[in-house]
Amino acid sequence: MTYTRLPTSHLDKSAGLLRPACVLPDRVGLDNPALDVMTDFRRLTAFIATPGDTIRQAEERMYRRKVRLLFVMDSQDRVAGLITSTDIRGEKPLKVVQSRGIRRDEVLAADIMTPVDQLEAVDFDDLSHARVGHVLETLKARGRQHALVIENASGRQMVRGLLSLSQLCKQLGVTVETTEVAHTFIEIEQQLVHA
Repeated sequence: MTYTRLPTSHLDKSAGLLRPACVLPDRVGLDNPALDVMTDFRRLTAFIATPGDTIRQAEERMYRRKVRLLFVMDSQDRVAGLITSTDIRGEKPLKVVQSRGIRRDEVLAADIMTPVDQLEAVDFDDLSHARVGHVLETLKARGRQHALVIENASGRQMVRGLLSLSQLCKQLGVTVETTEVAHTFIEIEQQLVHA
């Protein structure tokens, strides 16, 4: 086979760069499709930490990426757990420091992450037929800030996306001040009733 050269042109001065993007609607209601509030990892890169990262390294990565959650991945590229900014700023590091007699800067992601066997997930097929109200009720029932969305790919369970209470509140147009999950849902319900 003979190959010919592809046509070329000069790059325009106004050229941009395409990047993976998960563009979610600015505003949603409880009856919107649930996928409108899911961060889709087919369209947006998930940010990660390793079990051996210090909590300071994890926190710096969150700050740089403007996220509040990192997936902790093991050496075989499997999800080992999750670490959130709440984990880092909460009581978990102090408990590790006290129990092991180490300094705070020696606390690792593995020490305070939520391990994979404690993580719950929603199936992507179920979510694709659900509404935003279902997402809110699911997070509320579990008392969680986040829920994972999974799918099976070539016989292996894969994390497809993430549902975040803070993202959901932003899209619902609800302002929530507290970090306590139980009070958060009471505030959301009150604001939605008055909206």
